[in-house]
Amino acid sequence: MKRLFLKSVVASACLAVAGLALAQDKTIKFATQNPKGHPIVLGMEKFKEIVESKSGGKIKVNLFPGGALGSDQANVAALQGGTLEMVSMNSGILANQVKEFAIYDFPFMFGSEAEADYVVDGPFGKKMHAMLGEKGLVGVAYYELGFRQITNSKRAVTKVEDLDGLKLRVIPNPINVDWVKALGANPTPLPFPEVYAALEQKAIDGQENPITVINANKFFEVQKHVVISNHQYNPQSVLVSKKFWDGLSAEQQKIVSEAAQASSKYQREQARGAVAAALENMKKGGMQVTEFNAVELSKLRDKLRPVTAKYGVTVGQDLVKELQGELEKARAATAKKK
Repeated sequence: MKRLFLKSVVASACLAVAGLALAQDKTIKFATQNPKGHPIVLGMEKFKEIVESKSGGKIKVNLFPGGALGSDQANVAALQGGTLEMVSMNSGILANQVKEFAIYDFPFMFGSEAEADYVVDGPFGKKMHAMLGEKGLVGVAYYELGFRQITNSKRAVTKVEDLDGLKLRVIPNPINVDWVKALGANPTPLPFPEVYAALEQKAIDGQENPITVINANKFFEVQKHVVISNHQYNPQSVLVSKKFWDGLSAEQQKIVSEAAQASSKYQREQARGAVAAALENMKKGGMQVTEFNAVELSKLRDKLRPVTAKYGVTVGQDLVKELQGELEKARAATAKKK
């Protein structure tokens, strides 16, 4: 009887341990608007690989590219509600949650990728992500979407005036609406999953996005012209639901955080390496590529300065000065390397 009792106790203990281990296993749903094959998704795949390896399979990562789980706004609500664990999205979209994030959409703020890396990976980028905590979001890294360009189906754009009257889709937040208006175009805020159909049906004339996004989403099938304007640089915030994050052990949080940072470096390398090939593919798809010359770029900057000034007040002049200070440091660091 004693042996049977001991066996029963041991068996119960084993089941309890197994049950505890099972309870500690986690599954992460990780979403983005970008389609499979895009550099953002390559970064997510790297994150999955690292997390599942480092956790010994205790943390599973399921990827949902291509807006499979809805728009960015829907994804933010799901993160806050705890029904979605992770997302990668344009940092500027988060201005709808924390107004200071509009600073990431300021036209012509970043002059190079090196400047952007310096800012988002440093104290400024960390400070910005820390502001999201009270909104139920945890920022763990920044991916890169890159410098944005303008496409349309109507005409080649070589002068700023060529943008007059074009109906352009913009990311649904106020600063993007205002800068398109400042150029004499007509802004149309639309969630990203609706853009291709709107272009195909001629409900809008054009849109603006980085080269890799234009190519990956095959906008060259429904757009004839692209002008290289580099008018905005988009960092992408990699976000975790605070509800999910708070349920992770310290060790699990470390695995997720370090994997996000490592995948971020990989993702940016992939993004930067993909631009030339993406542009070439767009040309093969029938797109005509133009560029603004120095005079036109200067005009473009002048037209957009009032927008920057307006939102400088919104986000706070101290924050603007802080970012400008970080950019000066970045430029000094880049100059030393040369």
